[in-house]
Amino acid sequence: MTNTLNQSIHFEKHLPVSPETVYAWHARPGALERLTPPWENIRILARDADIQDGARVDVSVGLGPFRKKWIAEHYGTEPGQRFCDRQLAGPFALWEHTHSMTAADNETSQLLDDIVYQLPGGRLGLWLGGSFVRSKLERMFRYRHRVTQDDLAAHKRFAGTDMKVLVSGAGGLVGAALCPFLTTGGHDVLRLRREGSSGTENDATCDIAAGRIDADKLEGLDAVVHLAGENIAGGRWNAARKTQIRKSRIEGTRLLCETLAFLDAPPKTLVCASAIGYYGDRGDELLNETATPGDGFLPEVCRDWEAATDPATNAGIRVVQLRFGVILSPQDGALAHMLTPCRFGAGGVVGSGRQYWSWIAIDDVVGAIQHAIITNDLAGPVNCVAPEPVTNREFTKTLGRVLRRPTVFPLPAFAARLVLGEMADALLLCSARVDPLRLRQTNYEFRCPALEDALRHLLGR
Repeated sequence: MTNTLNQSIHFEKHLPVSPETVYAWHARPGALERLTPPWENIRILARDADIQDGARVDVSVGLGPFRKKWIAEHYGTEPGQRFCDRQLAGPFALWEHTHSMTAADNETSQLLDDIVYQLPGGRLGLWLGGSFVRSKLERMFRYRHRVTQDDLAAHKRFAGTDMKVLVSGAGGLVGAALCPFLTTGGHDVLRLRREGSSGTENDATCDIAAGRIDADKLEGLDAVVHLAGENIAGGRWNAARKTQIRKSRIEGTRLLCETLAFLDAPPKTLVCASAIGYYGDRGDELLNETATPGDGFLPEVCRDWEAATDPATNAGIRVVQLRFGVILSPQDGALAHMLTPCRFGAGGVVGSGRQYWSWIAIDDVVGAIQHAIITNDLAGPVNCVAPEPVTNREFTKTLGRVLRRPTVFPLPAFAARLVLGEMADALLLCSARVDPLRLRQTNYEFRCPALEDALRHLLGR
């Protein structure tokens, strides 16, 4: 007899690759990170390396102010065709999830997700939480399937180019998204971390103050992605903070590039982070990569930061300096800080609201880095922003519309300066209308070119 408390839900997605490729993507390290929606409060505690019968995954799930451990076990594994997981312990009374991959034609496939679940509390639990849980699952799988489709399409464009890539700043917002994206694409990823920090024996280590990098681990790389640096918005600026920002970016970059230049087998490509802070406050002037630097602390830092890559360039390494705009993710950065006040109706315009915010979704940051690694025509500065910059007023209204909240309480310029000091002018009140000309010229395909679509995807709305 069918248990009337059991609920079932089915999701389906057409994918541009074979079932075997879909399965391999799910089986590689990083798949769980790529599939976890950024708005969900989920921490991965432990997991077995492979998808096979009996392999387990342990995660911690945030449920309001509480946390619940969820332990799942794989079973029913048929490589290239399907795998299943069931809850051993966790928030559901029952959870069974079947992932199936079937051929649609010679080059594409259908991904099928079938879930049977039961809420705790019997009929009362179903009555209280049934519609909420179903809606939550629908949001989650819309996100999962879009990421799966976009990631597989990106990897397909660069098929046959498996690489060994070193990433610095792997624990930051960008690095934490980039590393699983690369590993699910079949690439070998090493991390460059500070001496004394936790990591694995495969990591390379560095000590900027001592001028030391574990150079042996850098031999034979295909590419290096340098993201490390002190968080510019991590605290109110003073003389000591500015010095630390400069040192972490300029001295760290120069040390890395000098080390790469003297390797016996240097990498072909270095992708180094920079920022659109290079341009300073430029009003509504449309800025591409040929624009001159602005004036002030951030433009000076960005100019010297990019110049610190000269040793790598002079050694024949192709260097791409990605000038990041406002990176959108609910996990950290500007968007994360805006969400709470906006949900309470306090996320109004900043200053005049006429200043341009050149933004980019985190998945396009990851995609642009992959594009920069692979595209031999790219070198020098590259604006890493979406093709549709908006004013702060437009950004605020769009975010309010997505969250279904009013945005009626502005943050006047004087109040922003009172709270943040000089940083307010450089980060919130500054206007930079930036064009991703080099990305467009080299045919980068944006995943989220429009702001509202990007916000709805990142926030599950």
